[in-house]
Amino acid sequence: MQHRVLGRTGREVSTIGLGTWQFGGDFGHVEESDANAVMDAAAEHGVTMFDTADVYGDGLSEQLIGKWLTKNPEWTGLVATKMIRRAEAPSLEHATAENFQAWIDRSRKNLGRDTLDLVQLHCPDDDVFSSDAVFDRLDALVESGAIAHYGVSVETVDQALSAIARPNVASVQIILNAFRQKPLEKVLPAAREAGVGIIARVPLASGLLSGRYTKDTTFEDTDHRSYNRSGEAFDVGETFSGVDFATGVEAAAQFTELAEQEGLKPTTAALAWIIQSSGVSTVIPGARNAKQASQNAEAGAAPQLSDDFRAAVRKLYVDKIAPSVHERW
Repeated sequence: MQHRVLGRTGREVSTIGLGTWQFGGDFGHVEESDANAVMDAAAEHGVTMFDTADVYGDGLSEQLIGKWLTKNPEWTGLVATKMIRRAEAPSLEHATAENFQAWIDRSRKNLGRDTLDLVQLHCPDDDVFSSDAVFDRLDALVESGAIAHYGVSVETVDQALSAIARPNVASVQIILNAFRQKPLEKVLPAAREAGVGIIARVPLASGLLSGRYTKDTTFEDTDHRSYNRSGEAFDVGETFSGVDFATGVEAAAQFTELAEQEGLKPTTAALAWIIQSSGVSTVIPGARNAKQASQNAEAGAAPQLSDDFRAAVRKLYVDKIAPSVHERW
């Protein structure tokens, strides 16, 4: 497993991390034993970055991680969580010092940690990114010892660029995958220059890039891939990276062919494509079982992808995906 410094945190993390949105049930129910098995497998394969949020299962994801940390004190990785989406709307009026303190105290209790490693603003409205007062409040939380570092999770390139310009933002989490390539143009170069870490989320486009789905694949009613197809619950870009499902399945089949020509499984190729993009610190695929966690971690040791493969992936994006997503986020 390779490791890289996560921006202004100054801490090294594995290039393959573990996203834990699924522990909260938004990809269907997950048993605690399965969540533990996923974290065990990830740790065994050298993963030193777990990402969660206070709203994943109303705190369930954080609680599962907290229990696991208590049982595995030898694991010294970084746990990143998020806040602000417990508010009715993630807008400036809710980004108060009182709310921040309450949300952070709740996450500290859930995770069993006095100081949170990294707290990210969780895809708030644009007005939050433009407020000096918001970042002053975050600085105060660092000074108090409640959090060690802070970053942001964003929906759009413009939000990412705004955050990167802030002097104490340690990291930016953004959707980046073979079906969401816009961050390559400005965000990654700006982050490299500023020394800000990039956490790539939704790396498999909600599973599309695994190559497992057909146009007839269905999902549980509690799975966001069912209830958020058109953005009914939150930004549609979080589900299948905003790509129409049928279009995504067709493009994913072509991606699978390209990966196999490269001698790789599609999941491995998809994750390697991200971490081999200059400026990325870590990528956080989710996993519902230990086998998936192990397979994801293998991408951390994937060989260098060929120029022909990267060019073909770019052409696939431009031809099939970009017309519907590129200018939206």
